Amino acid sequence: MATFVIPTRPETIAQTRPPCVARVDGWRINVPDERWLIDRVIQDVGDGRGGTVFTINLDHLAKLRHDTDFRAAYERATYISADGMPVVALARAEGAPIERVTGADLVEPLCRAAADAAIPIHFFGTSDTVLARAVEALRERIPGLVVAGVEAPPMGFDPHGDAARDAARRIAASGAKICFVALGAPKQEFFASTATCEVDGVVWLGVGAALDFIAGHRRRAPRIMQRTGLEWLWRVAQEPRRMLPRYVRSALWLAGYLLRLLIGHAHHDGGAPVEVNVALRKEPAERALPIHATTREIRR
Repeated sequence: MATFVIPTRPETIAQTRPPCVARVDGWRINVPDERWLIDRVIQDVGDGRGGTVFTINLDHLAKLRHDTDFRAAYERATYISADGMPVVALARAEGAPIERVTGADLVEPLCRAAADAAIPIHFFGTSDTVLARAVEALRERIPGLVVAGVEAPPMGFDPHGDAARDAARRIAASGAKICFVALGAPKQEFFASTATCEVDGVVWLGVGAALDFIAGHRRRAPRIMQRTGLEWLWRVAQEPRRMLPRYVRSALWLAGYLLRLLIGHAHHDGGAPVEVNVALRKEPAERALPIHATTREIRR
C-alpha cells in the first residue's frame, strides 16, 4: 500500500495527482471510493490547492473518442471517479477494487464535510429556481453549511470564453473553496477546466443533475436500480427524447470497447492497480476560511 503526504505548495499540484487505480479505454480513474475523495478534497482546500473532479461514465467515454476539447479537460483533471456500474464493472474486471462515485451521491456528504471544516461552498449552473430550492434543502439537512454564493449562467453560456473566466473570478472572490458545477457534460467539465486555469485555490466538481435531484425538480431512480446498473432505464422513461440517443451512443461505445478487448486492441495501462492511502493532516478548528461574498448570496 502506498501512502502519500500531500505537499502544501500550490505549484506542485500537477505533481501531486494520485496515481490511477484503474484504466478504462486508456483513461485513468484515480478515485477508489467516495470517502477517500471527500477526505482528499478537504485536505486540498486546507492546503490552499484547487483542482477539478470529474466522474467518468459511458457517455463521457464515448465523447472522449472524438471530442479533443473534452479529452484535454480530462487530461488536466485532478480526480476522476467511476460513475456508472458499467465503468465500475470494466475496472473491476481488470482487478481494480473501486467503488462507484457519482456527482449526485457526492454533493451532500461533501457539503457535510465542508460544514464541519467551515469551508465555504458555491453552486454554479442549472437555474435560479433549482439553485434556491437545492440550497434551502441542503441548509435544512446540514446545520452550519456556509454558502458563499450561487449563480445560474444565462442561456448560451460559453464555458471556454470570457464569461466563464469572469464567473471563475467572481466565485473565487466570494471566498468559496469548493464549487459544484451543474451544467451537464461536457459543458461542466469545460468550465471547470477553464476556471482552474484562471484562478487558484478552488476545487471544481462536475455534478450533472445532482442539484435538480436535491431540489426535487427531478426524481432519481430507486436505490435498487442504481445498484444493479439499471438507472439508465429510469432516466430514459423520464426523458426519452434527451436520454435515449445518449444511451444508444453509450451502448454502441461499450459494444465496440468489448470487441476491442476481445481482439486485444483496447488500451491498457500495463501495470497493476495501485492501492492508495492518503495521510491527512488535521487543521485547527479555529482556522475557518474567510468569506467575502461578491456573488449573489442566498441568506437564511
